[in-house]
Amino acid sequence: MSHGSSYPIGRSSVPPPPALSPGPARALAPGRPAAPPALRLLAAGVCCLLALCLVGVVFVWTQPGQWVDGLLLPRAERGGGYEQAGGLFGPATVVLRHFGQPAPLAVLLTAVLVVGLLGRRLLPGVVGVGMVLTAVLAAGVAKSALPRPDLAVPNSTTHNSFPSGHVAVATALALAFLLAAPGAARRWLVVPGAAGVSVIGAATMIAGWHRFSDVLGGVLLSMALFCLAAAALAARSGSDALRPLAGPASGRVRRALVEAAVGLVVLVWAVRLLVPGLAAELRWGPFLAVLLATASTMLAVGVAAFLIRSVEFVGSARSIDKYEQST
Repeated sequence: MSHGSSYPIGRSSVPPPPALSPGPARALAPGRPAAPPALRLLAAGVCCLLALCLVGVVFVWTQPGQWVDGLLLPRAERGGGYEQAGGLFGPATVVLRHFGQPAPLAVLLTAVLVVGLLGRRLLPGVVGVGMVLTAVLAAGVAKSALPRPDLAVPNSTTHNSFPSGHVAVATALALAFLLAAPGAARRWLVVPGAAGVSVIGAATMIAGWHRFSDVLGGVLLSMALFCLAAAALAARSGSDALRPLAGPASGRVRRALVEAAVGLVVLVWAVRLLVPGLAAELRWGPFLAVLLATASTMLAVGVAAFLIRSVEFVGSARSIDKYEQST
């Protein structure tokens, strides 16, 4: 009589699995191709035009919109205008008076051309200058053609000032520099450009020249022109294929959020430096209008730089073919 297991020890009765022979690698399913930059910019331009029309309809032709405009920027107690009493009225009028002169505008437009010429992007510089001039014309036509009905809203007038020509020109200038500058330099132009536009927008409201909706309309008008101009340049050059984006998408989004946060802090500091005593001199309504206009400007200029982040506006179809053959 034997005790213990009857199974053999030291070897297995199960035969080893057959050796796997390497087979052909299975191709992964193709990912969804990204939309061409020209198409993205065109879609963004259409969205900006729709937003411009929506802001105009709501704030100009509806009673709640006119009421919100009057709440943010109430009429002055004396004189019946929208100028805000305080120590900022004088500096605001000085800023607008100098910015509206032909000489400073000519200098800034020349600077756009110089930036484009130095970066071998003369055509984007010329398009940027044309964009600024178009913004001047479009804002003037819109203010003359659009009626502002009397909807029996307190503190509201029938004088139409939508959109702001000063803000449209300032925004178009900031975006024109983005068009003419190389891709690596665009992120450094966002904060100075947004700060300049914010100061002009704040000055127009403090001086009583424009309402909050006028400032927002001026920004949207120039954003629409910028997107359409950039779409035409991207479609013509086709250079977007020459500069693929590096790094994972999560890293790019994280970096964009950090840059946006830092840019917003720097922008607030720049506005406080350029317009000292802003909170102390203004009531809550105009102060809130200035903050909203500043945030809208920062968002618009930042989105513009993001939309053209991979587009250099140089090259041709031949250069794309050479790039594809080399890779």
